[in-house]
Amino acid sequence: MTDHEKFDTAVPAWREWQDAPWGRLRYAVAEADLARHLDEERPLRVLDLGGGDGGDAVRLAARGHRVTVVDYAPAMLATATRRAAEAGVADRITCVEADVAALPGDLADGGFDVVLCHGVLPYAPDTEGILGVALGALREGGLVSVIAVNRHSEPLRAAVRTMDPGAVLAALDAESVRTDMFDADLRLHTAEEVGAMLRTLGCVEVHHYGIRVFCDYIPDDSLKYDPEYYARLERLELATASRDPYRHTARLLHLIGRSGA
Repeated sequence: MTDHEKFDTAVPAWREWQDAPWGRLRYAVAEADLARHLDEERPLRVLDLGGGDGGDAVRLAARGHRVTVVDYAPAMLATATRRAAEAGVADRITCVEADVAALPGDLADGGFDVVLCHGVLPYAPDTEGILGVALGALREGGLVSVIAVNRHSEPLRAAVRTMDPGAVLAALDAESVRTDMFDADLRLHTAEEVGAMLRTLGCVEVHHYGIRVFCDYIPDDSLKYDPEYYARLERLELATASRDPYRHTARLLHLIGRSGA
């Protein structure tokens, strides 16, 4: 089975994950983080690398922006097209089937206002190369938004989920974690290393947020489905996304950088 077939066959499971509390928090907090930096007085041109089924794209299109989603999984893109139509934003979303590491020329140097690189780095063997693609598609002064799995969170997650000191000890040096949904090993990153790469590649400022600061360390997953409890949890997550020391141990790291000259 090819990589894109793995993603295509996982569409139903991925949608179920997005609708779960942890998936909803991922998108809600990411949208709030981005809103702190977006100039929303005008429609922005957004490039969503590895945008899959349009989870981020539909939210941004609903805010009036024009989004180009790039992914190599056709079933994911078909779902994105359908979701855009259902949300009434089909005229603001364009889907392109392509490998994000080898963008078509008109996108690679497209002068976009915003480039999203959400959930791409865990699957990419060349972190700096993918970040270079993202920044290369930006206009001067544009924003790049990067989400990846935080290596610092893995020992804490292992402690809560396994209660096994040996598993926690092994997680201290883990470079990847397994996902059964996409039958793949996800590479782990830190905000420090990704932020350093962004600055080396030309970002003049980099802001660090955490996504799911506490959610993944609350062991009772069933409780999170209660609407009142979820609402309280979301308020907590939004309040701590940018706070030290909590953002450093969030399950996901979220970096937003501005490109320089």
